[in-house]
Amino acid sequence: MTAKLQKCQNLVISVNLLRFNPTNHCRLLHEGPDTVEELLDRHMVKKDKTHILDDEEEDELTRRRLTSTRRETLSLYRDILRATRFFIWPDPRGVLWRDILRENARKEFEEARFEKDPEIITRLLIGGRDAVQVALDKLAEKQRQEIAKSRGGDQGW
Repeated sequence: MTAKLQKCQNLVISVNLLRFNPTNHCRLLHEGPDTVEELLDRHMVKKDKTHILDDEEEDELTRRRLTSTRRETLSLYRDILRATRFFIWPDPRGVLWRDILRENARKEFEEARFEKDPEIITRLLIGGRDAVQVALDKLAEKQRQEIAKSRGGDQGW
């Protein structure tokens, strides 16, 4: 028992020496920070200052973002061309709606061709997707009504 007591006393003495030694900068786990700045410094996520993007890395990152946007833009344009295949009736001038819609889509894409602001590009893409979806929904609804009308007319209703 005395041996265990002696070990505990030696441990307490060595801990006290570590704690109060002015040359020792090691802090014990249970000791809190002295200032608010020290507290924040310990617990805030620090930015990695060692990895600063150089010009080449920044250019590569920009190219990747642009490639992604270009891919989405081309996908939307192809979807518009596919969707316009269903608009096969002519307008009052005799021009097919398919051709009118394709011409207008091309004009809008050309107007936004050199847009650099990612937020505006995203808005344009979302608006384009919504417009295609609304047009297809209206077309499908109109075709359902025409089918119902033709079935009703065939049965004598």
